[in-house]
Amino acid sequence: MAKILFFDIETAPNIGYTWGKWEQNVIEFVQESYMLCYAYSWGEGKVKVVGLNDFDDYVAGSNNDYKLAQSLWELLNEADVVIAHNGKQFDIKAVNERFLYHGIEPPSNYQVVDTLLTARSKFKCNSNKLNDLGLKLKLGKKTETGGFALWLGCMAGEEKSWSKMKKYNRQDVVLLRLVYHKLKGWMNNHPNINTIDQTLDKARCSVCGSDHVIKAGFDPKGTTLRQRWKCLNVHCKANLYTNLKEALPLKNG
Repeated sequence: MAKILFFDIETAPNIGYTWGKWEQNVIEFVQESYMLCYAYSWGEGKVKVVGLNDFDDYVAGSNNDYKLAQSLWELLNEADVVIAHNGKQFDIKAVNERFLYHGIEPPSNYQVVDTLLTARSKFKCNSNKLNDLGLKLKLGKKTETGGFALWLGCMAGEEKSWSKMKKYNRQDVVLLRLVYHKLKGWMNNHPNINTIDQTLDKARCSVCGSDHVIKAGFDPKGTTLRQRWKCLNVHCKANLYTNLKEALPLKNG
């Protein structure tokens, strides 16, 4: 079966010197960004959170995220599909930077589903932020943080801040999964789950893997007709083309 990983990371800010507050060039970095924690789930499994303070050698105020990065690498290395909101622009690039910094080799190749890109390309929402999509679709909302003081508290090693940060991080993945399931039927470029699973015994939805599909006409492509399918899974409803058998030649004229 395809291994689908939902994940979200929280990072500490860069710390540096500037001469002012608005649109400033950084004179010098005192400390660059690092990972504080990440939340994840395999498919619809339990959402778990791993933070810097979960490791035995953690010291309050430490910015050494090597073990945290290594533990996330093991998850990504195992995944076939990775799902994140703004994952392509932020989470995955930020994680890869930490791998590079610590000399950790690249994980095995995985396919990425970015719910932010789907929202931007398919709909004209007033905001495509995860919290706003959750509210708009009546799926829930992110946990309140109380502001930047929460990040400062974690960076200082405050236990209450760590507890609140992990709760916040966990809810992001809970909401991410709900938003993903609401949007996935619109994802024309969704990774083909059938190809990953290699379940080619019958017609299946290439998005969710369900065999609860019906034929829904044909569409021409070049000199062939492609069979169109409709997924009847209530959590998907994708319109898609099979990768199995149907490719009928067009008649002349």
